[in-house]
Amino acid sequence: MENDAALKSELKRMLVENLMLQVAPEDIGDDQPLFGPESLGLDSVDALQIVVALDKNYGLKIPDPDTARKVLQTITTLAQAIPRR
Repeated sequence: MENDAALKSELKRMLVENLMLQVAPEDIGDDQPLFGPESLGLDSVDALQIVVALDKNYGLKIPDPDTARKVLQTITTLAQAIPRR
């Protein structure tokens, strides 16, 4: 559980830094949508940057749009998709 919280915190920092978000990592909810209504307001360019960052930082490959839609929903879904080390 502790590793899970650390990973989520790491993912939030990665999003803020890579996407230059004007929000503090700790202000991003674990289950807050990344896209769509009531979300962080990310767009398709942001999605591409997230996919590249996940591959670079965690070795997570997102091979197709269907997988991307499932994985890129929230911080929690991102964390669940990352292979355990």
